[in-house]
Amino acid sequence: MTEFKSDFLRTIYDRGYVHQCTDEAALDHELAENAPRNAYIGFDCTADSLHVGSLIPIMLLRLLQKSGHKPIVVMGGGTTKVGDPSGKDESRQILTEE
Repeated sequence: MTEFKSDFLRTIYDRGYVHQCTDEAALDHELAENAPRNAYIGFDCTADSLHVGSLIPIMLLRLLQKSGHKPIVVMGGGTTKVGDPSGKDESRQILTEE
């Protein structure tokens, strides 16, 4: 698909952010016709800082916001309790509130 009705999809495709998408037409329709939509990203608060791997999702949320949608950033809660098990052989143990 080359002509998007959604400003968001047009922008992220123009910038080369998308490698592949399962159903571009349905996503384009949803973002253009049923706006505003919500999107979120969660961060693990036990980490020392954000890292470069967080940059693209943050940039995408900002572009979503500039396109008239609603970004939500979650810090803590379930994201912090579970943490980031990437690169490990097993899942992290769920942390307590403390």
